[in-house]
Amino acid sequence: MTSAAPATRLSVLDRSRTRRGEEPAQALRNTVAFAREVEQLGYHRFWVSEHHGVPGVAGSAPTVLAAAVAGATSRIRVGTGGVMLPNHRPMVVAEQFGVLAALFPGRIDMGLGRSVGFTDGVRRALGREKDAADDFGGQLAELLGYFDGSQQVHRDVHARPAEGLDVPAFVLATGAGADLAAEAGLPLVIAAARGEERMLAAIEGYRSRFRPSAQSAEPYVVVSGTVAVAETETRARELLVPEAWAGAYSRTHGEFPPLAPAAEIRALAMSARERAAFEQSLKGHIAGTPEQAVAQLAALVERSGADEFLVATSTYDRTALLDSYRLLAEAVGQA
Repeated sequence: MTSAAPATRLSVLDRSRTRRGEEPAQALRNTVAFAREVEQLGYHRFWVSEHHGVPGVAGSAPTVLAAAVAGATSRIRVGTGGVMLPNHRPMVVAEQFGVLAALFPGRIDMGLGRSVGFTDGVRRALGREKDAADDFGGQLAELLGYFDGSQQVHRDVHARPAEGLDVPAFVLATGAGADLAAEAGLPLVIAAARGEERMLAAIEGYRSRFRPSAQSAEPYVVVSGTVAVAETETRARELLVPEAWAGAYSRTHGEFPPLAPAAEIRALAMSARERAAFEQSLKGHIAGTPEQAVAQLAALVERSGADEFLVATSTYDRTALLDSYRLLAEAVGQA
């Protein structure tokens, strides 16, 4: 940061959120356009995500979308935040990233998560069960083995063009993810989804258990979260409203919806349960003027010791969203 943490990189996670009345195809095109825009603002990475059967998220095939992003940009690193490894066969994932790395050498990241399809129907469609994530460590080892030629799960099987290519792998911390990242000697990506205290404890455990590997000699921590920036604190906090309502609606109705305008959400007659979930969803984020946001972000980096911060902000107003990323980039002196 300009005043407190100059060594901390800033990156972007975009989930291809759909907006009410908008086709999913438009959300995907917006993601590609957004990548071009944040590249010009000096962000280090641009990652896309994997969600299946979710009305509010268009990004269901992250390696395909990453190819479109990489093809539309020239410098920014491109990757996944992440591919949910239990949903796939490790060899197929290796082949997909091998193709990406062959086409865009030196620019591809392989962010990997251990979540499995969210509903029974999605899991059945994917051919997976709830316990598919239990062997994430084995799946991860097999996947990495396809790149360095060491995998022995399927003898004499080679994933081409992945074998011999250097594609940095990151582990997304969900559940036991932090321990698995430490054991594998890989960078950790973590958010305060269950509160900052638990996140900081997981980071501390990761650092203490870290085993150096061919990829990483030392622990590397990427903290992810929302950073909403506007000319006033009030306008910045309004940027949080659409995503907060989507999260609250998901918890109270079981379905994650497209984003809606903040003014319409404020006018809703919410039930007590909806209101409580909505108010809770508004907490725990960084929001304010550029100076306030930088101060809050620098404090979080100090508390966590993060090597990198992955900004994962979304809102209904796309112009205001880009302005938020621009103001943050300018405030930290990277634009």
